[in-house]
Amino acid sequence: MIMDQPFELPDFYVPYPARLNPHLEEARVHSRQWARDMGMLEGSGVWEEADLDAHDYPLLCSYTHPDCDGAELSLITDWYVWVFFFDDHFLEVFKRTGDLRGGKAYLDRLARFMPMGADLTVPEPANPVEAGLADLWPRTVPSMSAAWRERFAESTRNLLNESLWELANIGRGRVANPVEYIEMRRKVGGAPWSAGLVEHAVGAEVPARIAATRPMRVLKDAFSDAVHLRNDLFSYRREVGDEGELSNGVLVLEHFLRCTTQEAADAVNDLLTSRLQQFEHTVFGELGPLFVEHAIDPLTAAGVLAYVKGLQDWQSGGHEWHLRSSRYMNERVRAGTPLGMSSLIGVLGAKRLRNFTHVPHQPVGPSKIPELYVPFKLRLSPHLDAARRNTVAWCREMGFLEAQPGVTGSAVWDEDKVIDFDLPLCAAGLHPDASPEELDLASCWLAWGTYGDDYFPVVFGRTRSLAAAKVTVDRFSAFMPLDGGATPPPASALERGLADLWTRTTAPMPIEARRRLRRSIEDMCAGWLWELANEVFHHVPDPVDYIEMRRLTFGSDLTMLQCRLRHSKGIPEEVYESGTVRAIERAVMDCGLLINDVFSYQKEIEYDGEVHNCVLVVQNFFDCDYPAALAIVHDLHTSRTREFEHLVEHELPLVCANFDLDAEARQNLDGFVTELRDWVAGILNWHQGCFRYDEESLRRHKQPPRPWPAGPTGLGTSAAALGTGLLRERP
Repeated sequence: MIMDQPFELPDFYVPYPARLNPHLEEARVHSRQWARDMGMLEGSGVWEEADLDAHDYPLLCSYTHPDCDGAELSLITDWYVWVFFFDDHFLEVFKRTGDLRGGKAYLDRLARFMPMGADLTVPEPANPVEAGLADLWPRTVPSMSAAWRERFAESTRNLLNESLWELANIGRGRVANPVEYIEMRRKVGGAPWSAGLVEHAVGAEVPARIAATRPMRVLKDAFSDAVHLRNDLFSYRREVGDEGELSNGVLVLEHFLRCTTQEAADAVNDLLTSRLQQFEHTVFGELGPLFVEHAIDPLTAAGVLAYVKGLQDWQSGGHEWHLRSSRYMNERVRAGTPLGMSSLIGVLGAKRLRNFTHVPHQPVGPSKIPELYVPFKLRLSPHLDAARRNTVAWCREMGFLEAQPGVTGSAVWDEDKVIDFDLPLCAAGLHPDASPEELDLASCWLAWGTYGDDYFPVVFGRTRSLAAAKVTVDRFSAFMPLDGGATPPPASALERGLADLWTRTTAPMPIEARRRLRRSIEDMCAGWLWELANEVFHHVPDPVDYIEMRRLTFGSDLTMLQCRLRHSKGIPEEVYESGTVRAIERAVMDCGLLINDVFSYQKEIEYDGEVHNCVLVVQNFFDCDYPAALAIVHDLHTSRTREFEHLVEHELPLVCANFDLDAEARQNLDGFVTELRDWVAGILNWHQGCFRYDEESLRRHKQPPRPWPAGPTGLGTSAAALGTGLLRERP
């Protein structure tokens, strides 16, 4: 009923017109008979024929796949009939009864109906959902590559497992925080699965060699976020009011922002618009360079572009279907102004322009530091003082404290800055039980990453030299040989430092650990390029893209990997790759980077002219002032910390039970969690104790670097050069 509508639907950004496939009626006839053959209609206890007709999934598929032939449209429609029947079947059998154990057994069995090999034999189906999957899988996969099968099977499993996550949240009466919600919704929601079917429908697979690259990942993620957020707006009344679900973006923002349902719906629509515009920005700005970098031939590039067009068609067609299906709240939309007719300024212009018109170096005053929720006891290594001396000496030996030959403006650090930054203080909190050698190594890694993070915007940002920056990053891989072989002569302090650290770190590592370590370093450095490009174009990223990329540029993945490697004994790799452990790691990463953003706001916005700070991102997205944005970021940090606590207390024991870990493995996993607590406490202590972010230090660091005095050089001679600098008061 109209009177029950909890909010007015906003005006949506729909940049592409919806088109209808001419084979609609053929798909309707076929899908009705197929659903009956699979046992989904009369007698199923879920649907009658009238329900299927009212939902009109053939109309959905005809709008979302307007160009495929009749046979392909019927196949795609059968998949959607199956997935929506599954959703309603799971609701009736498991969600309404709260049967978590039965739901898990039901989902575990479904995975057996998606065989990967040439033998497509499956068990005897026991219900309509199994019968549908047993019929669909052999009709779909023979024409696709093994890589596509694996990707599609994974997205199907994730889609099914969403129901278990939702059921668990319903059982605990728990509303996710926005970051957790977006990540989990994307991982287990239907849109990545739909993107896989787009490849099938257009007859063009994404090449395996670019499928995992940032541009292709962002396209799928932005597509998925937009699909899910749109669905959340239309389905709020049914999901929240009737089904009692808590996994709805409107409810999540309503709860997190403490605002009205209408305000939350408008905020969800803003995020939906932002994700669509991120999709467009990636298509026009990143696909061309990607094709060149990976030598994609014209025919293959045309296939990728057909896939991109298929995703665009899906967005517009999915929106059109939501306007017509009986599943959704759309009565007032039909009676009112057609969606997609927003004013240019309201939907198209204001937010997009704001994303690219940030004025750098605006005075913002000292950063305001709220009381941050970090309920973990700080422990510090007893070897801190020695690590301080050795780190300064190492930075000097590697060349960090002098201008790079032939590179203008490259004297970004001097001795006073290294002492002020006090990266060993950070390492001593992250690794309180480290040996002296381990603490030195950890401190030097932090110094290398922080130096690179400071070097790139100063040297390459000032000259807008994106190509030179990419060449610099591409060379780093040569200094991380997996076989421990020789490296080229280093041409810079960054290369010299990386070669030294790689040798010292990887000597005792097995080859797979080396490979993961190199990948994490490459990802971090690729993040520097992403930041640099945004700074050159004054582009403030949207909140979702920011959080995901910031984890890389903050070096979080690198430090998490090092924690894993120290606690791997007896723990299968599948445990660390499980959704729960990955969620634990991401929650901790976000705690650390949000602490950094709170402390570094003045440094980054006023002094460095950067755009990569969550407080600024929130200011830009919500068009609010600094105190309001800081309050939102503060709440987000608290939510992510509590999410870490929740996962460790309630979900990690289930992982241990599922993998049947023995006492030794559980003890190692407990040690891993302890290190993550140390990580958060150490990050906060370092920000409170170093001289990098306070206004007095910022003013001092703006002075030109002082020249080095003559004297002995090399490891072991640092005391002669350090003078009284290390006597500055320390925490």
